[in-house]
Amino acid sequence: MLHYKPGQQITVIKLSPQGEEKARYTGHIVEPLVHGVVLQANWTLPTRDLGYTRFEPQDRFKEYYYTNRWFNIFAISSVLGAHKGWYCNVAEPGQLSRDNIRQVDLLLDVWINPAGEPLILDEEEFATAAVTVLTERQQSGARQGLHMLLQMLKARQEVFSSLAH
Repeated sequence: MLHYKPGQQITVIKLSPQGEEKARYTGHIVEPLVHGVVLQANWTLPTRDLGYTRFEPQDRFKEYYYTNRWFNIFAISSVLGAHKGWYCNVAEPGQLSRDNIRQVDLLLDVWINPAGEPLILDEEEFATAAVTVLTERQQSGARQGLHMLLQMLKARQEVFSSLAH
């Protein structure tokens, strides 16, 4: 079992379904989990307007990575602390090492607004990839991950426990 210290810097490496590096950035450990880790990172890119939300410079991302779940969850707040919502990536379970987290993104995403309303994103991209590049294991894991994530939201469990029932 890995032992992370709060404040320890760690690199996040996002991979495509084929294993190609798509993004790399650093964050700091907030706390270890039994099957994962929580880290804090800041948005360092220019403002990105997604239509349903905007990622802005210095937005705070509290990121939950799991070694036993097919997704990760980012709780996003503005630089002033206003909660914007949760961005969830359906992805292979995280591969954690002493100094990095590697995760294969499976193209399907979920945005959950502060009221707890989900918006499933990139379904067409996922459907195309399911035919062209995703393995059976990745397809099955993605469906399982999406289902579990939506069940956690519905039950207001874990990171979603602050939402009213």
